[in-house]
Amino acid sequence: MFKLALSLVVLASTSSAIHSIAAERRSEFEVVENDERISISTSLVEAVVRKKGYVTGVAAGTFLDKKSGFRDAGYGLDIVDWIMEPGSDEAYRDQLKGDLTYLFNNAYHGNGAKRSIEGPQICTKAKELSPTVIRGKDFVAVTMSFKYQIAAPGKKTGSEWNQVMVFPAGQRYFISSDKITSVNSSDAAFLRLDMPGHIKHKQGDSFSEVYLSYFGKLSPTEFLKDFTPDEKFKYRRDINPMPKRFIRAYRLRDPKTGGEGPWLAGMTLDPAVVYEAWCHQRGYVCMIEEFGGKPIKPGESFSAAFIVGYFDSIEEMENVYDKYSGYTGLEVNDQGWKLTRSTK
Repeated sequence: MFKLALSLVVLASTSSAIHSIAAERRSEFEVVENDERISISTSLVEAVVRKKGYVTGVAAGTFLDKKSGFRDAGYGLDIVDWIMEPGSDEAYRDQLKGDLTYLFNNAYHGNGAKRSIEGPQICTKAKELSPTVIRGKDFVAVTMSFKYQIAAPGKKTGSEWNQVMVFPAGQRYFISSDKITSVNSSDAAFLRLDMPGHIKHKQGDSFSEVYLSYFGKLSPTEFLKDFTPDEKFKYRRDINPMPKRFIRAYRLRDPKTGGEGPWLAGMTLDPAVVYEAWCHQRGYVCMIEEFGGKPIKPGESFSAAFIVGYFDSIEEMENVYDKYSGYTGLEVNDQGWKLTRSTK
């Protein structure tokens, strides 16, 4: 009888400890939502997801690293644009609606002939999205979607973009994924986005280094004058060797004091999905990335998975990258989240 009573006490104690840990995990997160935004706070980071205005991803200047006090220095993180493909729209530009016209052979877009299949550019033109918050025992997630509303001649409207962002407990980063489910055929459809995001600066005052895993470290002096995407630091899957890891990061610096901050990195977990990536100066350091670029048929999907966040060293980034390497998608519900791999 004594042994039974002791077992019940131990069981009750264990159950109480489990519930206490779960409650502690839940209390780590604070989520405030209104008509304009969703604000998320964990023990290590803060972030805002906007519902109106400049939407998609994490809003500019809101991603706070509580360890260092630094924030992102750009226009937002994981910011999404059009569905595109190689080729020119010159033959039918007079038929294009909205912002589908894509000009090239210029300082902004470089010399590569590309065209938009569907639009508009979500971040600037969608105007309003309806994100959903999902709370788990050790994470908070935000999901959102948008169906493209305009298309090039011969293409349909209605391809769907889905974004998932997961903020895990006890981490200085979030995991995200962007997915396109297409209503069109294309020999090489890709999605354009900012990864991790652009860098605002005045003569390199807001960052001390840029790191591209396919080039190495770059000084701010490389970005004092504007240059085109084609001049330097451009990655193309069909030209450059595929790196073991696809990491793009910048080391933050306090513009007022010059004090060093952490690295803010955007890591594409499967290098094979990256079609093209730019890192050039056009009034700011432009960090455009395009993923996909392979044949697709109506009803099929393509996606990429990312880790975006703060790190104290490149070695730390690489260790986290290797833990999640090879994934291309992200699924979440209130029971948990998991990274997934492409079956194609």
